Amino acid sequence: MHRRRRLISTLLLFVFTAYMLALAGCGNDDVTGLEATPPDIPPTSTFLMDFDDFKEGETLRLGATRQNWAYAGLNVLVWNTVLTVALAVPAASFIAAVGRQPVMHPDSTWVWSYNFQVNEVLHLAELHGRVEGDEVVWGMYISKQDAYTDFLWYSGVSDLGGGEGEWTVYGNPDDPTAFVGISWHRDPGEGTADITYTNTIPGNDHNGDYISHGITGGTPYDANYDIYNTVLDNHTNIEWNRIGKEGRVMDPDHFGDSDWHCWDGLLEDVDCP
Repeated sequence: MHRRRRLISTLLLFVFTAYMLALAGCGNDDVTGLEATPPDIPPTSTFLMDFDDFKEGETLRLGATRQNWAYAGLNVLVWNTVLTVALAVPAASFIAAVGRQPVMHPDSTWVWSYNFQVNEVLHLAELHGRVEGDEVVWGMYISKQDAYTDFLWYSGVSDLGGGEGEWTVYGNPDDPTAFVGISWHRDPGEGTADITYTNTIPGNDHNGDYISHGITGGTPYDANYDIYNTVLDNHTNIEWNRIGKEGRVMDPDHFGDSDWHCWDGLLEDVDCP
């Protein structure tokens, strides 16, 4: 009788242990499945500001009746020109990441590895993304044959939902100090977004200068720029309608007042409503 009881107890213990191990195994499978899903790379709009509504060709259509729009456009053009040159390599690497498939490394970091070209020169990019809590930590390492290897050109962090984040872009392999900081927010459901570039060059006279671009969904103006000059302690505020093209600009240093100065859909100066 005692042997039978011991045998039954042993069998029950075995069954219970096997059951608990099976549950633990199922739980591990779930975690592994989650870890095996790569994070989404933030869209290019979180890295590249949209300057299309103030293109160079349009901005240079100067004239006595288009002063307001032309002044707004020239302010945007200055930033666009500087950033187009300075961000040529990192921007190209970011754009080329679209549609690539990553590989998970043993440390649970996802790596997107691919080639891209800048001015017909081949570069190798390795974008690293690692999930930490409810955030993704990013790092873009770029190599150029016979020049440099695995230079961390920009790093960043974004929330898993893709609603906000920031990037730090470093100067270049010869001067790896922080060059520009990028912060961004987006709400695809509402159709709103904003992105800000800030000069972060140490010791630079214009450290702290920034340009911020927003898509607001407001009326009659649904887009804006806020451009800040630290030396002048001056804001240039620009608002316009992306469809109709009418808009307005405010710049106390340039105009000598804090009034809005407007243009219509043909970019002609008009009295503000």
